[in-house]
Amino acid sequence: MVKHRTLKLDGYEVFYREDGPPDAPAVLLPHGYPCSSYEFRNYIPALADRWRLVAPDFPGCGYSDTPDGFAYDFDGYADFLEKFADALGIGRFAIYLHDFGSQIGLRLAIRRPERIAALIIQNGDIYEDALGPKYAPLQAFFRNPTAEAREKLSEAVSLEGFKEEFLNEVAPPEAEEIPPDLWHLHWALMTPRRREIATDVIAGLKENLAWFPRYQAYLREHRPPTLIVWGPKDGYMPEPSARAYLRDLPDAELHIFEDAGHWLLETHLDEAVDLTRDFLSRVHLRQARPAPAEARPDLRH
Repeated sequence: MVKHRTLKLDGYEVFYREDGPPDAPAVLLPHGYPCSSYEFRNYIPALADRWRLVAPDFPGCGYSDTPDGFAYDFDGYADFLEKFADALGIGRFAIYLHDFGSQIGLRLAIRRPERIAALIIQNGDIYEDALGPKYAPLQAFFRNPTAEAREKLSEAVSLEGFKEEFLNEVAPPEAEEIPPDLWHLHWALMTPRRREIATDVIAGLKENLAWFPRYQAYLREHRPPTLIVWGPKDGYMPEPSARAYLRDLPDAELHIFEDAGHWLLETHLDEAVDLTRDFLSRVHLRQARPAPAEARPDLRH
C-alpha cells in the first residue's frame, strides 16, 4: 500500500507518497500545476510490485511546507527535486514528466544526466511552435506584462480556475471521470502566500520558454529511453505538442489516447500503467528484486 510520509529538507517539511521495494529501480514522480502528489495516488500502487515509486509535494504545494527563502521558480524546484532524491538515497531513476514538472525534471536531467535511466512524458510542453490556443492569453501577457495583465493571471488562481485547469477540453464522458476532489482539495490548501507563488510561477513561464531549446538539446544529445503517453484533448498541449518530441527523440514510443486530456491518469489509468509496465520492464529493471506476487498483488484489479 502507498505510504504517506514526511521528511525534513533544509529545515522545512516535505510530504511525499511512496510504495515499492526500497532496493527496486526508482521512478520519481514530480507533479503538475495546480496539483500535488495526489496526481499519482492510483498510479503508484499499480506499479509498486517491481519499482520504487516516489512522489513529493513541491514546497508551497499540497501538504509540504511553504518555507520563506525558498526559490519558487523552475531552478528552485529542480534544486529541490535533486535534494529530495538525495535524501531518500535515490541515485538513478526514471522520471515522469508532466505539466510544469516536465520542465523541472528536464532541468534536473540537464544538470545530472547520469542519473536519468528513462523518461515517461505525459502532456509536458517544450516546443513553442506546437503550443495550443489556451496559451494565447499567456503569450499576450509575455509581450506586455503590465500590472493589470498580471492581476488577470492572479484571478485564474481560484477555485473556478483550478476546475478549468483540471477539466480543460475533455468531452463530457471523460469529464465525468475526473473527480471534483482535484480542484476542491487543492484550492482548500491554498493560502494568500501560495496564491502569490502560483501567480509568480505562471508569470515565470516566459523565462521558461527560453529554456525550450536547451531541453530539446538535452534530448538530442542523450537520447534517454522514452515513453510518451498523451491526451490530445488539451488546449495547452494538443497532439502536435506530443509529436514534436519525435524531432529530437525519433526512437521514443508514442501513444496518443484520442479521448484523453491533460490529466489522463484520471481517465486512462489502466492503459497508462500497462504501457509503463511494459516500457520499464525493458529499460529500468536491471537491479529489481520483485516481491512475491502473493505478497504484493497488482492493485489495479
